[in-house]
Amino acid sequence: MDENSHVLSMLGGLAIGIVGFQFFRKVLPWIYSNVVGPTVFGSTVNLAKMGEWAVVTGSTDGIGKAYAKELARKGLKLVLISRSLNKLNDVSKEIGDEFGVEVRAIDVDFTGGPEIYEKIREKTTGLDVGVLVNNVGISYSHPEYFLDCYNADPMFLNNIVAANIHSVTHMSALFLPGMISKRKGVIINLSSTAGVIPNPLLSVYSATKAFVNKFSDDLQTEYKEHGIIIQSVQPGFVATNMSKIRKASVFAPSPETYVKSALSTLGIASQTAGYLPHALLQLVIHFTEAVFGDQFARSLVLKNILGTRKRALRRLAKDQ
Repeated sequence: MDENSHVLSMLGGLAIGIVGFQFFRKVLPWIYSNVVGPTVFGSTVNLAKMGEWAVVTGSTDGIGKAYAKELARKGLKLVLISRSLNKLNDVSKEIGDEFGVEVRAIDVDFTGGPEIYEKIREKTTGLDVGVLVNNVGISYSHPEYFLDCYNADPMFLNNIVAANIHSVTHMSALFLPGMISKRKGVIINLSSTAGVIPNPLLSVYSATKAFVNKFSDDLQTEYKEHGIIIQSVQPGFVATNMSKIRKASVFAPSPETYVKSALSTLGIASQTAGYLPHALLQLVIHFTEAVFGDQFARSLVLKNILGTRKRALRRLAKDQ
């Protein structure tokens, strides 16, 4: 019995040690990155010192517009890039009048080819760009099976990859050299919670956002020694035109609330949900995977998204 008790005592000590190790390795950093760091200390990155100009893609509404306003509030001049020139002009005037900063507009369709980046290069040559926000992106009109989505519009797959992936890589390639030469700069890449949790029926969208996470993570490793900060931001639902959520709530905040929260994590977390309720959502999904298994979590998410798809199709049928 004494020998058995000794073995059990050793195993118990080992188990406690493993739990303690995981607590210090994962739990404490999570608490600091999502709670203590942003709320108690806030971001230590002075964006105004990164450069005179900030470039924001997908900036005429939603999260992109909210980033543009917060950067203007900090005194940066802006280059806003989106598809609609009329909307760009309206937003440029709105932000310029409100914050008293110079705002330039470039109209390009990010589903286009390499030629659009030459236009951006020409119109930004000579600008001291210190901050780049890669926000532009497109999603599904409603959750749908991959083949049904493809058969309905084969070009959609090309467009979503061009807007969600090519924009991030090409824009980073345009502005990273200037940041490296002065050894400072910030690139914020908008990913999505969809890129880090199971997300069936939005498979192509979620895969493009998973790319953004991986690309950002490895790019940060490559260029951290050059003084560059690269952050991947993974919002959940935000009350925007893309999400089709009209009324803001705790779990679906307004773009302004979300962006203020996300900016408070800059310099604290390189990969972040940007907003505590969204971080908790990710945590619940990952906990479910760990405790009940990946398949259970995927089935749970699929059931929920199938319900969303059913409601969307019902609305489409009524509108026809």
